[in-house]
Amino acid sequence: MNTRLLALPILAVAVSLTAACGGGAGTSTAPAAASPAPAPATQTPTASATASDAAMPFGAACSAVPASGKGSFAGMAEDPVATAASNNPVLSTLVTAVKKAGLVDTLNAADGVTVFAPTNDAFAKIPKKTLDKVLADKKTLTDILTYHVVQGRKTPADLDDGSFATLQGGKVTTTGSGEDYKVGDAAVVCGNVTTRNATVYIIDTVLMPKN
Repeated sequence: MNTRLLALPILAVAVSLTAACGGGAGTSTAPAAASPAPAPATQTPTASATASDAAMPFGAACSAVPASGKGSFAGMAEDPVATAASNNPVLSTLVTAVKKAGLVDTLNAADGVTVFAPTNDAFAKIPKKTLDKVLADKKTLTDILTYHVVQGRKTPADLDDGSFATLQGGKVTTTGSGEDYKVGDAAVVCGNVTTRNATVYIIDTVLMPKN
């Protein structure tokens, strides 16, 4: 039998197998189709994100706080409370009073306090003659200012129905819920402001100790 005739079918089979397997020199292989990318997972708020949202300042007067710079909420968070207040134009009269009372270092060194900070408009409610007299009396001024400070960082939830001893020695009471709070007769107009060592609630009336 002619061996050349037998070799032809065997060679054809070998060529067919080589093509099917993509082998052989000079043979290009078509790239495999890419698998479709998985659909992105639905994002759900993390506990830290939720806590961050809950810690945001609130209140109508918050819009008067600068949006950027040292006097902004982000800027105030980096400084101790007296320094932070000095950079906020809403609290310039309070800062003047704190300086006259010699309380800047005391407040900046405090370890975790809550400050009820009267706005400039709050001080403007006091007759000028009376305010000037208070600013000139260091003891009276110190009593008034320390009456606005309580130990510990108070959250809005703590203010729902609270009674707190002040650094002056008296007590302040707080009421409210949500974003509507009062400290004594003063309304919180911008609450839950963070500084390096304190939580600040900006109020619309100066608090006066009973004694």
